[in-house]
Amino acid sequence: MRNAETMSQALKELLEIAGRHARGRRTKTAIPRVSISRSEAPTPPSPSLCEPAALFVLQGVKSVLIGDRALRYDPASCFIYAVETPAIGQVIEASTARPYLAIGFAIDVQVVAALLVDHEPAVAGDGFTTYPVNDDLLDAWRRMMRLLDRPAEIPVLAAMLEREILFRLLQGPQSDKLRLLAPADGRLSRIRRAIAWIRAHYHQPIQVGHLAELAHMSNAAFHRHFKAATAMSPIQYQKQIRLLEARNLLIAKPGSAARVAFAVGYESASQFSREYARQFGASPARDAARILESGPR
Repeated sequence: MRNAETMSQALKELLEIAGRHARGRRTKTAIPRVSISRSEAPTPPSPSLCEPAALFVLQGVKSVLIGDRALRYDPASCFIYAVETPAIGQVIEASTARPYLAIGFAIDVQVVAALLVDHEPAVAGDGFTTYPVNDDLLDAWRRMMRLLDRPAEIPVLAAMLEREILFRLLQGPQSDKLRLLAPADGRLSRIRRAIAWIRAHYHQPIQVGHLAELAHMSNAAFHRHFKAATAMSPIQYQKQIRLLEARNLLIAKPGSAARVAFAVGYESASQFSREYARQFGASPARDAARILESGPR
């Protein structure tokens, strides 16, 4: 596969396979860590917490806002999430005739670490850009997705193809993200330690000095590396987590917005309502009602 025609054929086959196996907005497939996203229409901005993964768009266009960085996914483009990242995603081009289709691939850090023992990744690139997949990566994705039509082969071949896809990603422009994921005491692992604390204690006042100690960094170095990894400050990150958790609480147990505000750590219910409406485009009560009426996505 070394030309545009063969790449187009591979993409066409991937679209056909993904289209047949997609069920609703997001489908967890029989292949471990592989999912399919599908939408027949543009969607409103949707905040979520993205786990470490690679997203590969096959058709349609999606925009994602991570902190102060805006990304655009065009067909045959890829992006790697290296840390648990609050993001606002929106499908901006999709139709019944040409639905948005994308493959999600959750990253197994242990497989990345094993690959790095024997293979030196390519030179690092920009940490917050989407990039076009090359023919080798596209072919590996195609062979992985073919397993959906051969389920008996998944237990034997999926792990090998997962290793190949991660190897191809390690040779790409975002290899720096994968490389930083693996070392147990590397910079990104230490930032993820602080992120884990924020997620577990999101309702408590944040002390940047304490987080810096957890990461074994100076305050200045921690702040710099945290923003490099997440495109936002620790305070901004905590606010995103609080609002996402508040939304989950409102959906699970509809009721007083003030009760939820205090539960997630806000001291002012009015401030909570303002920030919630700014994030989700509606007041807490109206947003929760809208989601409950629309049903599962």
